[in-house]
Amino acid sequence: MESIEMTGKTVDEALEIALRELDADRGEVEIDVISRGKSGMFGIGSEPAKIKVTKLLIESNDIDSPDIVTVSREVINNLISNMGVNVICNLRQSDSEDIGGPVFEIEGDDSGLLIGRKGETLRSLQFLVRYLVSKKTGQRANLSLDVEGYDERRRQSLSNLANRVSQRVVKTGRSIELEPMNARERRVVHMALSDRDDVFTESSGSGEDRRVVI
Repeated sequence: MESIEMTGKTVDEALEIALRELDADRGEVEIDVISRGKSGMFGIGSEPAKIKVTKLLIESNDIDSPDIVTVSREVINNLISNMGVNVICNLRQSDSEDIGGPVFEIEGDDSGLLIGRKGETLRSLQFLVRYLVSKKTGQRANLSLDVEGYDERRRQSLSNLANRVSQRVVKTGRSIELEPMNARERRVVHMALSDRDDVFTESSGSGEDRRVVI
């Protein structure tokens, strides 16, 4: 089982970061609170909260079953309706080998509002959809959300970046740190260079500052 230790201003903040790092939902982890932290006086003597989060081994069912797709579509459409944005959601792929489940595409006049800075809003929306679908179905929801092809373009951009940087590393003989990335983006970089025998990748740092080193 995969475990990480995470800190944050509060236990909830540390948990949110850890769940994103592990690409897991709340019901898929075991939480051990090491320290609840201290607020201090005017910031003096404050201590961050610290937790240990362990990802449990959960046997998943067939993710591309009609029930999962139907529930996912209902959850996404309900969220879209409550947000009051002018977009529509379509099933782009029923079973992606990369994701291990369905891929939904959101399109429309207000689609840009659902992407956010560096895709932060999109990632948060996907996290929420996965959580709600998992809660409704009682199983892991390996689904993916994309908005106007943003996620696909981002993946291609990261792959291109990984190849360009790897060429510089081979030429100079020096390792290079990339910008901080979330767990999924780091995975894209690792996979882009996984077949190379002249360079290797590793993740460095913690929390939101975690990045890939080539």
